[in-house]
Amino acid sequence: MTDEKQSESAQTGQAALPRPVVKRRRFNASLIWLIPALAAVVGLSLVVSNWLQAGPHVVISFQSAEGLEAGKTPVKYKNVVIGRVSKIHLSGDRSHVLVNVALEKSAEGFATADTRFWVVRPRIGLGGVSGIDTLLSGAFIGADVGDSTEYKDEFKGLEIPPPVTHGAPGRSFVLHSDDLGSLDIGSPIYYRRIQVGRVVSYQLDKDGKGVSLQIFIDGPNDRFVTRSSRFWNASGVDVSLGANGLTLNTQSLATVLAGGVAFQDPPGPHDGTPAPEDNAFKLFGDQATAMAPPDGTPHYIRMRFEQSVRGLAVDAPVEFLGINIGKVVSVRLDYDEQKQRFPVVVGAVIYPQRLGAAYDKLEALARERGENPDLSQMIGRLVDHGLRAQARTGNLLTGQLYVALDFVPKTPKVAFDPSAKPLTLPTVPGSFDKLQEQLAEIVDKLDKIPFDSIGKNLDQTLAGLNTTIGKVNGETLPAVKDTLHGVQQTMGTANDALASDSPLQQNLGATLEQVQRMARSLRVLTDYLGGHPESLIRGRRPDPAPSVPKTTAPNTTVPAPQPAGSKP
Repeated sequence: MTDEKQSESAQTGQAALPRPVVKRRRFNASLIWLIPALAAVVGLSLVVSNWLQAGPHVVISFQSAEGLEAGKTPVKYKNVVIGRVSKIHLSGDRSHVLVNVALEKSAEGFATADTRFWVVRPRIGLGGVSGIDTLLSGAFIGADVGDSTEYKDEFKGLEIPPPVTHGAPGRSFVLHSDDLGSLDIGSPIYYRRIQVGRVVSYQLDKDGKGVSLQIFIDGPNDRFVTRSSRFWNASGVDVSLGANGLTLNTQSLATVLAGGVAFQDPPGPHDGTPAPEDNAFKLFGDQATAMAPPDGTPHYIRMRFEQSVRGLAVDAPVEFLGINIGKVVSVRLDYDEQKQRFPVVVGAVIYPQRLGAAYDKLEALARERGENPDLSQMIGRLVDHGLRAQARTGNLLTGQLYVALDFVPKTPKVAFDPSAKPLTLPTVPGSFDKLQEQLAEIVDKLDKIPFDSIGKNLDQTLAGLNTTIGKVNGETLPAVKDTLHGVQQTMGTANDALASDSPLQQNLGATLEQVQRMARSLRVLTDYLGGHPESLIRGRRPDPAPSVPKTTAPNTTVPAPQPAGSKP
């Protein structure tokens, strides 16, 4: 009870005192703390929004950070910004730089295994100019995504922009060549002098004996690449001097500076089926070689020359009756202990199928005889008929030689082993070597002529001739002059005697007239004797008296006169 009273009395005393407004004070305190709470909520929402909108973070390694700047350099795909560089720092071994890139949420598909990144900056080269727009906007990182779905956040950036982006229409092919030449990534590829593709990459073959180039032909021009297409190196300028004069050929000015490749189908019947993706072709050195008929299986042969072959080099042609059937692949010295000579061993690769129908006929004839249609057997038969290898001059100006396979008449028989490996062809000296030998023989014969003694005898002869000519001038010529003077006088006397008014001329004319009259008399006598040969015995009868003509009656026949000396 005591407690209750005390509480009542306390309440009664407090009722008289003013009471503070506690609710207003609580309301003011909650309003003050509401602002930070709202800020925290807004910040948290922004963080959540950024976290929801943020894409993956990737790290790209480059050789240098030239043109890149953290917080500013964008990452673009088809000229659309998909991210930005957030940080740039050196690698642990300081051999390259690491670039952290924050991709956007919409660019999550770029964090895959086959994505490629590279720095787009101005580049000027023989193949052309690229990245010229970055002169004003600055460098940026380009991206190209593939079809992979494997997640990846670490990439090795390309130092050179890829020549072909993923999804570009067209097809890739592979070219095999002995060397790269002047080709490079981005070198153009031409079809009928129109650029239709480019070189994508190149690498050495596994055996190190060649180079493989990957090319890309843009669509729809990739349909012109068939199984029979021939590719050749169109770099530089092709200059040839032939029967038609000087010929200069090039694809374009770009191929002269940066190199290039051209392709075309061979003439005549061929397989026009479009080539499949990544089909392999051989890259020829020039168009003439590319368009030549198929070489077929190569065969290695060897030749031993006993004379100098200065001017014969590797890649020199090997010709059979003027037809190119191969080339020289090696030239080296050998030593013959018996003859103490240094023969030259020349190795060559020949392609018998280049002979065309002639080679087919040789094979058919060998089968008809029941022989093995092997190349060595056919060459053995040709060697028996005089086939020999000969080093001939191909160019008089440069002294270059080539190997000619020809039939040499009246050549001595040689032993030929068709089973020898490699096949060794017999040789004969070249035409130029024979000319040198003939000139040497002529010089030897000229050296044997005693020009000194001949000169001495000639001097003595000329001295005697000079003495004789002096005697002729002093003695013989005056006598000849007197004789000619006497002959001249005699001719003058003869002219005077034969003049028209000279007695000799008149007597000669009278004599000739008498001779003419005598000739007429003799002619009359011979005519009379021809008609009256009996007059030589009886003598000439007197001529009959002339008869008087009488008048005859009508229908009266007058007898015909009788010849003299005849009976009526």
